[in-house]
Amino acid sequence: MADFKTHISASTLVGIAYGYWGVTSQSMSLENGILAGGLCSVSGMLPDLDSDGGIPLREISMFAAAVVPMMMLNRFRDYDLSHESMALAAMLIYVVIRFGAFEFFKRFTVHRGMWHSLPAAASAGLIAYLVMPCTSNGERAYKAFAVVVGFLVHLILDEIWAVEVGVARLRTKKSFGTALKFFGSDPTANVFVYAMLFALCYTAWSDNAIASRLRERARYDLSSPGWQYTPASPPAQWSPPKWQLPNLPFSASRTDTPLSR
Repeated sequence: MADFKTHISASTLVGIAYGYWGVTSQSMSLENGILAGGLCSVSGMLPDLDSDGGIPLREISMFAAAVVPMMMLNRFRDYDLSHESMALAAMLIYVVIRFGAFEFFKRFTVHRGMWHSLPAAASAGLIAYLVMPCTSNGERAYKAFAVVVGFLVHLILDEIWAVEVGVARLRTKKSFGTALKFFGSDPTANVFVYAMLFALCYTAWSDNAIASRLRERARYDLSSPGWQYTPASPPAQWSPPKWQLPNLPFSASRTDTPLSR
């Protein structure tokens, strides 16, 4: 199979072409084109999350744990979270991704299992679609599809490397057909991946309606008669305290009296 450098190099080249296509042909902004190219490049490592460790698992876990909370800022605004709540949510997402999701991959997946499949590529794209809400559905789909493209580049390279070409002969390895597939050999893994795919499809389909209801609720709360905004009052002008002598039980004045001999 292709090694890590081959996968990341190929997905990076395809990501550059994908970003250029979006900017020149799909009227995407330069920032969206660069972001989509970067997502395509990094997604070339996603199928190897089932490799029980190594460079792909380490790099993807650190990258996703750091970047996903930043991409969810618009989602946090839809939920009308305060700045403190956003910071807490970002820290929680970091911990869940860094120490939860990727620990799941290490324990419950096998290399070249159902995570090396076409429904897994679609699931990765839908997760990216849900993580990155945008005002434009076109921009959102463009960036989510970049993840699918990077995922597919990895699968295609695995299938190409499973074919041995010699002099007047063509031979396939045992791993041929284990990447670009719809079903694997484990029925439980098949059911789990397709259940996840259908759940993500339903969530993505209803996501815009849910976000719209959240925005309407936030606007209603701000415009309701019982709610009134009270701006913070400016600080009062400071004046130094006025010190006064305390009332003493004896006279504070001093009189010199001659001492008697």
